[in-house]
Amino acid sequence: MAKVAIFVANGFEDTEVVATVDVLRRAEKLFKGSFPVVDIVSINDSKQVKGAWNIELTADKLIGEINFSEYDCLVLPGGREGVDRLKENETLMNAIEKHAKEEKVVAAICAAPEILGKLGLVDGIEITHYPGCTKDLDNAIKKPHISAIADKNIITGSSIGGALQFALQIVDHFTSTEQMLHLHETLVFNY
Repeated sequence: MAKVAIFVANGFEDTEVVATVDVLRRAEKLFKGSFPVVDIVSINDSKQVKGAWNIELTADKLIGEINFSEYDCLVLPGGREGVDRLKENETLMNAIEKHAKEEKVVAAICAAPEILGKLGLVDGIEITHYPGCTKDLDNAIKKPHISAIADKNIITGSSIGGALQFALQIVDHFTSTEQMLHLHETLVFNY
């Protein structure tokens, strides 16, 4: 059972948010109790948040309304502008650092692993990321050719193209490989 918070700021990568929420909520439907809470949390002053491709999303909660300790997994989507805004939010940055130190899961995709690098959370950790988004990742073990990687309590995804695999990696971490593979099968990947 995992409670998940996905943080959004204007400029977030639309598909990375929607795909992750979709997969986690599908997992909850298939495996009741696996993901009872999947909250989209806005760091803006409003629940209305606009993605990088001008898709407007209504968040479930504002950052000031949540208790970080109630979540088992904090998710950081990509999108250059969105990531830069997330990095500037001191409340979020402090919570991510505390969460990781408590060995709870932090998941970041696309440019967002840079946030983990800035906080020193991926030193010696295998990660993936969007090509060229390597600021503060000098001490990480970078594998940008892989869609999603889990190493200890850190889960990373490469890009919008790996968004479903990233979400499935979160499912795998909190349920079982068998359940993740069952969900994978329902998504019908035709390679």
